[in-house]
Amino acid sequence: MIIYNYIILFFIYAVMGWIMEVLFTLITDKKLSNRGFLIGPYLPIYGIGCCLLILLLKDSNKDIISLFLKSIIICSVLEYFTSYIMEKLFKTRWWDYSNRKFNINGRICLETMIPFGILGCLLLFYINPFFTNLLLLINPTIIKTIAIILMVIFIIDFIISFKIIFSIRGVIKSVTKDSTDEITKIVKATLNKSRIYRRISKAFPKYKISSIFRFKK
Repeated sequence: MIIYNYIILFFIYAVMGWIMEVLFTLITDKKLSNRGFLIGPYLPIYGIGCCLLILLLKDSNKDIISLFLKSIIICSVLEYFTSYIMEKLFKTRWWDYSNRKFNINGRICLETMIPFGILGCLLLFYINPFFTNLLLLINPTIIKTIAIILMVIFIIDFIISFKIIFSIRGVIKSVTKDSTDEITKIVKATLNKSRIYRRISKAFPKYKISSIFRFKK
């Protein structure tokens, strides 16, 4: 049953990551922006990153400096290769740090590494113990049911989102920039009125939609 607990934790941290990024964009750019690759309000990279930290560091020395540095390494490696893989698949970048100091190929930078270390320590010392203990109070059958439902929703979302973005890859001419908001603006221009299309327009701000699986300039 432990696997179902981790699935729940994955979604908790994926949603928390999405909320954090949306709030950060709202504060810095003064606008709402649905961050991420998927239609739903979650960022898998945060869910995966947090679960990796929990699995890899749960039995490690609880020295805060050690956890801080290990969290930076694990999260930075994950962010770098996620950026690389998504760029190769979709011919565009979802984030870019080229204009920030101490960056590596614009994929990671010192400005984000430090928060990774801090958040990793908070996760392992406070946040994850809280949610883990909370899940222990819930009937395992309920946990399993919720986990399966969430995974089904996630898989459907992933298939739809992958199909959409893969169909429009290459529309954005430059890959050396954060393209999330650009995608959303183009989608909003021609979306029809269905609920799923409206949701997609928020998630992918840069493209026109002629059908749910066809995009064009």
